[in-house]
Amino acid sequence: MNNEEQRIINPQWRKWGPYLSERQWGTVREDYSANGDAWNYTPYENSRSKAYRWGEDGIGGICDDNQVLCFSWAFWNKKDTHIKERLFGLTNHDGNHGEDVKELYYYLDAAPSHSYLKMLYKYPHSAFPYEKLIQENRNRTRHEPEYELADTEVFANNSYFDIIIEYAKITPDDILIKATIHNRGTMAAALHVLPQFWFRNTWSWGYEKPKPVMQSISDNIILAKHPTLGNYRLYIHQPAEKLFCDNETNKTKLYAIHEHGKYYKDGINEYLVDANNEAINHNSGTRVAINHELIIAGNGKSTVWLRLANEEIEKPFLGFEKLFKKSLQQTNEFYNKIQHHIQDEEEKQIQRQAFAGMIWSKQFYYYVVEKWLEGDPAQPPPPTERKNGRNQHWQNLSNRDIISMPDKWEYPWYATWDLAFHCIPFALVDPTFAKDQLKLLTKDWYMRSNGEMPSYEWDFSASNPPVHAWACWRVYEIDKGKNNGKGDRQFLESIFHKLMINFTWWVNRKDAEGNNIFEGGFLGLDNIGVFDRNCKLAGHLEQSDGTSWMAMYSLNMMRISIELTKQNPVYQEMATKFFEHFLQIADAMASMGTSSKGLWDDEDEFYYDVLRQSDDQDIKLKIRSLVGLIPLFAVEVLDEELFKSQPVFAERLYWFLNNRPHLANLVSRWGEKGVNEQHLLSLLRGYRMTKILNRMLDESEFLSPYGIRSLSRYYFEQPYQLSIHEKTFCVGYEPGESKSDLFGGNSNWRGPIWMPINFLIIESLQRFHDYYGDDFKVEYPNGSGNLCTLKEINNGLIERLLSIFKKNSNGIRPLYGENKEILKAPYFEDHILFFEYFDGDTGKGCGAAHQTGWTGLIASIIDMKNTIYKEGR
Repeated sequence: MNNEEQRIINPQWRKWGPYLSERQWGTVREDYSANGDAWNYTPYENSRSKAYRWGEDGIGGICDDNQVLCFSWAFWNKKDTHIKERLFGLTNHDGNHGEDVKELYYYLDAAPSHSYLKMLYKYPHSAFPYEKLIQENRNRTRHEPEYELADTEVFANNSYFDIIIEYAKITPDDILIKATIHNRGTMAAALHVLPQFWFRNTWSWGYEKPKPVMQSISDNIILAKHPTLGNYRLYIHQPAEKLFCDNETNKTKLYAIHEHGKYYKDGINEYLVDANNEAINHNSGTRVAINHELIIAGNGKSTVWLRLANEEIEKPFLGFEKLFKKSLQQTNEFYNKIQHHIQDEEEKQIQRQAFAGMIWSKQFYYYVVEKWLEGDPAQPPPPTERKNGRNQHWQNLSNRDIISMPDKWEYPWYATWDLAFHCIPFALVDPTFAKDQLKLLTKDWYMRSNGEMPSYEWDFSASNPPVHAWACWRVYEIDKGKNNGKGDRQFLESIFHKLMINFTWWVNRKDAEGNNIFEGGFLGLDNIGVFDRNCKLAGHLEQSDGTSWMAMYSLNMMRISIELTKQNPVYQEMATKFFEHFLQIADAMASMGTSSKGLWDDEDEFYYDVLRQSDDQDIKLKIRSLVGLIPLFAVEVLDEELFKSQPVFAERLYWFLNNRPHLANLVSRWGEKGVNEQHLLSLLRGYRMTKILNRMLDESEFLSPYGIRSLSRYYFEQPYQLSIHEKTFCVGYEPGESKSDLFGGNSNWRGPIWMPINFLIIESLQRFHDYYGDDFKVEYPNGSGNLCTLKEINNGLIERLLSIFKKNSNGIRPLYGENKEILKAPYFEDHILFFEYFDGDTGKGCGAAHQTGWTGLIASIIDMKNTIYKEGR
């Protein structure tokens, strides 16, 4: 084991990490309004002056795993109206496509134990164009592109600072901290570099928590004393002015409540920007900034060194750069081993930055719904309306954990189905963290007693696709492969029991007719439907994707049961249960047109949602979208040897198939062994799979140069229309940002390419190829006359997805679009952003710019390309 592998298995190395959020303002947790208007209750303008209740934010920050003590960076170019201590972005109301961060920053590197971290922040010499970004985006329609920081003139003539932030741990409680500031312009420029060190406010809420203290004990040491965390020292290499205040709300400024002798959270800003000498204390407080006032020569650089440790160090900066170099060297050794099978240097770069983004996106998440609804003893009582509002049914939820976030600015809260996808690439570098994350969401303080798992803080009851069991099985397999074939049975068995409760919740709550056709509502696909799939209709919506997800869930649970039977035969009966449930779902979906109850359409040869109306009139919603591709995901291949080792499961399975042959015929060629003596379980027989693949691999429909679209391109010129109850609904192909605010509107499933769905498509085709082998071929692309095996098709899809991130023949990465000349300039071109989704025609990144979370699956796709397909498996 190399040094980093040893650190990963030692929990102490996880104590400190990049757990600071990038946006705490505008979150549900900080919202105590009567109407649930989180964006306006704690807006960006108030974030400087208001102490947060449930967390902290900052630029490039770290904290301990209980977020007691925090560190981050702030900057001021002497021209901005306030110091830059947190990232700026637009609210959901101000952005023409919803909330959006308006900064340029990149996660460049990270070791899983956080022994080494590196990110880049770009800060202009000129005044940051806050008002211009707000007004220009407000004035633009949803049909126009977003106005970004790179569209302004602030980076002209390279008049900006590249600020590289790095951390290196010597021990779990000894951290080297460095900022290297490059002036990319030719003229000298002034900059205040302000390392910030503070305690999260735990003492203002009325729970008799003792107030900690920070104090200057010498020119270059700040001592932070906390009753439970202990004492930490912040060592300062270049002594500078220390600006102390308290991490407390400025009630005078925000609420006109006058207090005397107070040093508020915004004191540092008022001292520097407003020249208010009374705003800070020079000796002690609960928040401090070290004011490094620099003049950096044109094309020059400056560095700021600090060291955070829980013990006295006589010479804290002796060998500082050498220690940093050693930390980076050990990180390189770790990734060299992870990437030993990858030959393409650009793919290595993409994968390593994807891993970095995922590691940097860990966050301390704190939210106790019962306390949040009731309010705190020392604060004004919240409006009574809140008790009947958001998340009122989730008073069991008491979260205080490190969790992988989709995006620490745009989505600084966990989402259950996002998290399941996050764990797949995490398992490649840190299986322990991946397993812990999956277990976390099934704990009693997350999952309700009825088995319902929380969705996300805006609405914990919004149903997401049930992919947790799939992720648990995949992480188990990856971990097993990394441990020479030894699986973590304790993980698998413990989470299986929790998943059974969740499976039962789905069956009881989402199958309205008891006919194994499932609803599900929202299912994470936002605006993919003709209308809001989470609203109440005159009838109910039976969903092809909801039902397919449940078929996939059944097979996942069956597969886990089979694995567990290897040491405990009792699980054979559970395997049988889930096998039978899968067959019943297949039966319900598989109508060949003889009944209105099925979801398959013989005429179009595709799966559609069906609206069951209260007047017994059924409407098939005949729109070709991902909804009709998701049946591909319900696939499992079982070896013949398995049945010899598990006789109870085999006996029951064959009884079921022999006595109900029509069900056996539904799940592909069960009686025909494929290559390598295997059996196939799938919702799709070969005929239906071929027809779906014909649609999916058609470049005029789903197949884009950059992957599989979420909606057929057919609807670009011929939008789908449906008239019902004197209303007309219309769905057109929109390859990039959504042109309407329908169902939220800032995530678009009507055309773009989404990495998690493409990953599942690739994985499913791989399973089908395992069974069919090279004899099964379809046209790729459809209509080309070029017959390809499923393995060859997968290789093609992988290359299309990778081309989003790789430089094309013009030296441009398609994810940045063709019109951002600055992004192919030096100091920009090799930094990669992992967007939420990608334009179905151009590959341009859309939505959240730092959603490495599930877009980080590109790291797993690169691994898949260089293992499974390289080896011919």
